[in-house]
Amino acid sequence: MREVVLDTETTGLEPSQGHRIIEIGCIELKNRTPTGRRYHTYVNPQRDVPLESQRITNLSTEFLRDKPLFSDVADAFTTFIEDSPLVIHNAEFDLKFLNFELSRIERPTLQSARAVDTAQMARVRYPGSPASLDALCKRFNIALDERQSKGHGALLDAELLAQVYLELCGGRQPHLELIAELNAASLANLANHKPLPPRPEPLAPRVTAEELARHAAAIASLPNAIWNLGKADPTKV
Repeated sequence: MREVVLDTETTGLEPSQGHRIIEIGCIELKNRTPTGRRYHTYVNPQRDVPLESQRITNLSTEFLRDKPLFSDVADAFTTFIEDSPLVIHNAEFDLKFLNFELSRIERPTLQSARAVDTAQMARVRYPGSPASLDALCKRFNIALDERQSKGHGALLDAELLAQVYLELCGGRQPHLELIAELNAASLANLANHKPLPPRPEPLAPRVTAEELARHAAAIASLPNAIWNLGKADPTKV
C-alpha cells in the first residue's frame, strides 16, 4: 500500500485573505515504511512573507523571490502524489491551501476523503491530550532538535510526521503488513477453492476384525466408561 506524508508551509492562515503556499514537502511510504523517495520544493508566493511567518519557517520574501511559482511545480507535485492517500497533520488546513492553488491554475482539486488526518487520529487515541506535532513527537520520543534549531520546514515536518504516523498505527512493525498480505492471499485462495468430488467407491476399512474384537472387549471391561453411556444393557434386552 502506497501513502504520501505531506506538509506545507504558508505565508499565513487563510488563502481567502491572500495568503499563499511557500513550501511543500512529501515522503513516500509503502506498507507504512519510508522508501526514501521524497518531493520537496519552495514556492514563490508572489507576495511578501509576514514577519510572523518568517519567524516560524525561516523563509523570507527575498529568499523566495527567485523560486518557482506553484504553476511551475504543479505537474511534478501531482505526479509524485499520484492518487495515493495523503497523510497530513490537520489535513483541512493543508488541503485548503493546496486546493486554492490548484483552482487558480484550473487543475482538479484534492478530495478530503483521501486525507488521513493524524491530528484526528491522535485525538481519538489520546482524548484530552495535546495533539500538535511537537506534542506527539515528545510522546513518542522522536527527536525535535533540528525543528527547534531551524524552525518549521515542510520536508522536515513531513519526516517527523511519518514517524508519528507509524507510531499512531501501532509502531514500526512492517512484518505485520506482510502477515496481513499473506492472510489476504490465503482468503483469496480459500474463496477460489473447489472441493474434490466424492470417491466413486469408499475406501476399504483398515481396521481388522481381530482389532475390532479386542477394542470391544476392552470397552466391555470398563462398565463406567463414557463410551457405554446411553447404550442399552445387553443383559436386559
